[in-house]
Amino acid sequence: MITLRDMRESDIEDYVRWFTKDTGWMLFDAPWEELPETTEEEERKGWTEYYESVKNLPEDTVRWKYDVDLDGKHIGWVCWYDDLDYVENPEGIRAVGIDLPEESVYNRGAGTEALRQFIRYLKEHGSASVYTQTWSGNTRMLRVAEKLGFTEVYRKKDFRNVNGKLFDAVTLKLDL
Repeated sequence: MITLRDMRESDIEDYVRWFTKDTGWMLFDAPWEELPETTEEEERKGWTEYYESVKNLPEDTVRWKYDVDLDGKHIGWVCWYDDLDYVENPEGIRAVGIDLPEESVYNRGAGTEALRQFIRYLKEHGSASVYTQTWSGNTRMLRVAEKLGFTEVYRKKDFRNVNGKLFDAVTLKLDL
């Protein structure tokens, strides 16, 4: 069962591992961005500071990020952002994203269900529509978006360079 929840202190070590050792997920989440290499100590410090900043949020605070559990195991996170890349967004519609670094859960519907729950949460808190953005090489995310009913609203041809190969940037929208 998929559960969305606030970050726990015990999640810090998962983030340290995901950002320093088990980094395969980064090949799908904006692989054209160059992320600085960090040490385990730097990641631990950063995630500890982040945890300290969110651990006492009031219950009625709308969350921008939730951690995702599958049957009690921490597998990743969902989030929203409003700084859309390459697309005008004067309405300030939120875009949603998901990262599931735990490869053992791939192709089991975990991403679809986690994003479905997060979109439901955003709808309950006033969102009438959401975007998601990805690239044409991220077929898993495109499949999740299709299952959830997103429709493509913008495609920027050959915009993303991933390992010397060009891919389209894709923006999709879901009216709630």
